[in-house]
Amino acid sequence: MSKIDHLDLDGHLLTMFLAVLEEGSVTAAATRLGVTQSAVSHGLEKLRRVARDPLFVKSGRGIVATAHARALADRARRLIDDMKEFAASAAFDPLSAQVTFTVAANDFQRDLLLPQLFQKMEAIARHVTLRVIPSGLPTPDLLREGRCDLLISPLPPEGMDILQKHLLQDKYVCYYDPRMRVAPQTQEDYLAGRHITVVYTDNERLNFDKRLARQGVARNIAVSVPAFSAVPAFLEGSELLASMPNLLSQGLMRTFASISLPLKTVGTDGFVALPMYMAWHRRFQQDPAHQWLRNLLEETASMVTARQRTEI
Repeated sequence: MSKIDHLDLDGHLLTMFLAVLEEGSVTAAATRLGVTQSAVSHGLEKLRRVARDPLFVKSGRGIVATAHARALADRARRLIDDMKEFAASAAFDPLSAQVTFTVAANDFQRDLLLPQLFQKMEAIARHVTLRVIPSGLPTPDLLREGRCDLLISPLPPEGMDILQKHLLQDKYVCYYDPRMRVAPQTQEDYLAGRHITVVYTDNERLNFDKRLARQGVARNIAVSVPAFSAVPAFLEGSELLASMPNLLSQGLMRTFASISLPLKTVGTDGFVALPMYMAWHRRFQQDPAHQWLRNLLEETASMVTARQRTEI
């Protein structure tokens, strides 16, 4: 191993390695860690280069650890314990801390989570301030260059130095103005309708539309706007359809009717699923202030999810 390879090791990669080892599956490890499968795959590829060993090989429908991977397991656990002990003396006191956190999020994530996050911050950390910036189409450079401390997105940027955690699960539904039209009952009705969509940058479609395209179908887009917050003004008093996150029914879209997407091409719930992640640079992984912020955001996301369940 080269010196650079040694320095590339961190607790996050070791935790990922142990999760795959114990679960025997990249998919199960990703679910356990609250990250995407591709993030686990990227992490394993980095570990393979460091260890100069495949670590895991295919066996039937699953994977099994190599002899070298099994030999590394105990050492990995000891290293993680040492890292925890090393960081144990660090402290963050929210009552006295004077720090500004910068969070990047587009309007859906921003309005859904950040006002409640700030309320929780205000209650226990009066001198901590929050700065919110748009994330656009998130890139790793937002985090690498320090333009934000934390990023919230359904499509978190990926990289060996970018960490992520699943916050909540939402889904796309179809909104409409019930005074102007009836709900589309079939896929044909849905696709024949005129739609409004959100486009954050030129020629970059929502991931939802990319999934539709892979199914060989496309929406008839009549209006494109740069943010979810612009949709209600166009939808009200029109026959337009808007395919947007279900959680918006708690706030921005509460005056409109909504139905599950009438798409027979869906096949699985994964098609309309909308996961939400937070992402950060690994240099903040053990930072006590950053850990406090991440924990607070997780609590906020749990509150939003719990409220959604009570309203169903």
